[in-house]
Amino acid sequence: MNYHIIPVTAFSQNCTLIWCDNTKQAALVDPGGDPEKLKTQVAEKGVQISQILLTHGHLDHVGAAAEMAEYYQVPIYGPHKEDAFWLEGLPAQSRMFGLEECLPVTPTQWLDEGDSLQIGDVLLRVLHCPGHTPGHVVFINEKVRLALVGDVLFSGGVGRSDFPRGNHQALINSIQTKLLPQGDDIAFIPGHGPMSTFGIERQNNPFLRE
Repeated sequence: MNYHIIPVTAFSQNCTLIWCDNTKQAALVDPGGDPEKLKTQVAEKGVQISQILLTHGHLDHVGAAAEMAEYYQVPIYGPHKEDAFWLEGLPAQSRMFGLEECLPVTPTQWLDEGDSLQIGDVLLRVLHCPGHTPGHVVFINEKVRLALVGDVLFSGGVGRSDFPRGNHQALINSIQTKLLPQGDDIAFIPGHGPMSTFGIERQNNPFLRE
């Protein structure tokens, strides 16, 4: 599996293009905005988008999802159905941040714990990791030891939990009981900022040593 991180929007959100070497099938994970930039980078990589994946329903992660899905004529998978209220409220989120109105997004399929997704020969396993939002999901590829964690975990930090239906203890539980047990060697791409590994965060992240 290959990946290419594409920072988008004023929030510098990490949209990630992932693809299968053998088939060139690809997915965009959390296309939060800047659709023309995303289309250009996809074309430069010479891959074929087969699906859009969403970790959670916040505007900076889903702002261009509907447009990209329509452009490539592909399904949208995720997040967990507990984030439906965030996706339905995208117009209000847009107004709150003073941005161009983003229409509500309805995924082709909600995702649950234990689901899996296939992108060519690449298999992603789904973990439901509530806390930042109630329906947040994480995607893990065990073969290359890589996780796409959205806003659950960051290098040196964790996701905010002061949004509606956020829960700090649930967030920490998700990290401690679902992410860290996957192995210290797993590298992860967060929703914002630089990559890290579960091992580095387990040892050094102050929020995980409370």
